[in-house]
Amino acid sequence: MSGTLLLMAATLLVILIASELFTNALEHLGEKLGISEGVTGSLLAAVGTALPETMVPLLALLSGTANATVNEEIGVGAILGAPLMLSTLSTALMALAVVRGRGLRGRVAPERSGLLRDLHFFLFAFAIAAAAMYVPADAGPVRRALSVILVLIYVAYVGLTLRASERLVEQGHGTGAAERMFFAKLGLPTNWATILLQLGLGLAMLVAGAKGFIHGVQGAASQLGVSALLLSLIVIPIATELPEKVNSIIWVRRGRDTLAFGNITGAMVFQGTLLPAIGILLTPWQPRVEVLSGVLVTLVAAAWLRVSAGMRGLAVWGLLLNGVLYVVYLAVTLLS
Repeated sequence: MSGTLLLMAATLLVILIASELFTNALEHLGEKLGISEGVTGSLLAAVGTALPETMVPLLALLSGTANATVNEEIGVGAILGAPLMLSTLSTALMALAVVRGRGLRGRVAPERSGLLRDLHFFLFAFAIAAAAMYVPADAGPVRRALSVILVLIYVAYVGLTLRASERLVEQGHGTGAAERMFFAKLGLPTNWATILLQLGLGLAMLVAGAKGFIHGVQGAASQLGVSALLLSLIVIPIATELPEKVNSIIWVRRGRDTLAFGNITGAMVFQGTLLPAIGILLTPWQPRVEVLSGVLVTLVAAAWLRVSAGMRGLAVWGLLLNGVLYVVYLAVTLLS
């Protein structure tokens, strides 16, 4: 067991370092492109920090190993567990980071149009993904159609987000990199070549780290006698969301609420569209109890964010309630 834990810890460290490299390069890419913080947060940073969660289910489902059932459970758990973690624990931790300075009645105020766009797209797409669980496995054409719809929803989301970028830049929401490129600290110039080089290195490390983490989860599930689905619903998202939570916490403490929230809600849209599309095609995608409870909590948490998003932002105490939802989910799932 100790060897498995060491493997998971080592690969988690690789994932953390890789995500930091990737996100840092993305900030500089956004600055060079002259795009808004909304685009950088909801698209570039969100996709970058969502890559660990993306790689885990993809590699699990496409690995072709003999234990296909376990791989499918890891894939489904990682796909559905990530939006759950983002909409509940991640937002609560971001609120905890500023509760001392802003107070319970204080506000986290990202750019409102982008926030609402993210939440509307996520709620619509994730509801479709949830409904797809009730489509029989032998109804191939229907499942394929739902997968295509989810992909098209994300394409439409990207288009609308990019279209809004120019107006937001004019209003003072342009992207500025928070710190120097990591490669620049090594003496290299900050140019297109080094940005792309750092992006490539980060991606390669993410793939390696995610693949090692899959083996660790498989080993832990076997040794503990715990369902791989349950373990991947809880453990994988906590581990792979760590870079995302750290980045959002840093940004919100610096008062860059649009980047902080966009990093979370943009990843929710990414993981609520493209990954379920893959899960619907490559897994049984059935409404098991652990899965349904997680989906329900995710939809409730996202809906609460939408309802509480006022003109002056979201109240800190309201974001902390999303963390309570995650605790409720853990209690129900682990005690059932």
